[in-house]
Amino acid sequence: MTSVESSSSAVDRGSPAGRSQPVVNADRPVEVVIVTGLSGAGRGTAARVLEDLGWYVADNLPPDLIGRMVELGQSADPPIRKFALVMDVRSRFFTGDLSAVLEQLRGAGVRTRVLFLEASDDVLIRRFGFARRRHPLQSESADGTLSAGLAAERTRLASVKTAADVVIDTTALSVHQLHRKLEEAYGDGTPTALQLTIQSFGFKYGVPLDADMVFDVRFLPNPHWVPELRELTGQDAVVSEYVLSRPGADDYLRTCRHLLDLTTDGYRQEGKRYMTVAVGCTGGKHRSVALAEALGELLGAAGDAGPADVVRVVHRDLGRE
Repeated sequence: MTSVESSSSAVDRGSPAGRSQPVVNADRPVEVVIVTGLSGAGRGTAARVLEDLGWYVADNLPPDLIGRMVELGQSADPPIRKFALVMDVRSRFFTGDLSAVLEQLRGAGVRTRVLFLEASDDVLIRRFGFARRRHPLQSESADGTLSAGLAAERTRLASVKTAADVVIDTTALSVHQLHRKLEEAYGDGTPTALQLTIQSFGFKYGVPLDADMVFDVRFLPNPHWVPELRELTGQDAVVSEYVLSRPGADDYLRTCRHLLDLTTDGYRQEGKRYMTVAVGCTGGKHRSVALAEALGELLGAAGDAGPADVVRVVHRDLGRE
């Protein structure tokens, strides 16, 4: 791809881009962001961030299919209104069609923007070295060097950079700093929800492999040894009351909540969007279930986990015995 400037050539030729125009509901605006830029500058990271922000991401989609994709998105349930299309230098053969499609999208009321990512040559060379990847234009250069491939790419994408709505230089940016910039530019102004899963489990079945944090409640008296409670579970009120009324249970629960407040705040700052907290007892039937339920209620009842966060409680080993 060499340009996203307006062109009517594809329409004049009667190409697929020129024969149809996406139907857009004026009351429900649609947005399309073209993510492009230099190889190694962070397109993949940008795509992942936009996906976390709720954008539907497609990679190197032929431009004559973009309008059709927007139409299909409108008919989906629920409708898709935010599309991020990742385009790199390999899409250069479709440049004329892409320009025509962008022109038609804008004419149909679609908000269309171009994001261009760049970085200095020395940083790009270092990144390619770490990734052990070959530049897409390296083999086409006269001497076959990475530097020559980068130079050729800069030349081909010069007009794209000029036409871009947003240009981000990632030379000195960490992944988290890039995340914040993209969130500012393409977020909807509300904090992205953290998906927090509270999972009870039994240590005798093994610690969950995907746990980010593990709490051990085996120090509490086991209802298993109380005959009238043995066949019940931590979801039963009488068992929950028994477990939570034991000495140290309330302090432990509130300490867990405090630690989670600190941790989830850090997760948000680092751009992480998913967290699994495991609460374990011996068999995953009584104590861990009661504490997981109480912790989930404490975090989620009034949005205490954070703005717009989603808290769910699951019980991995309940019923397994």
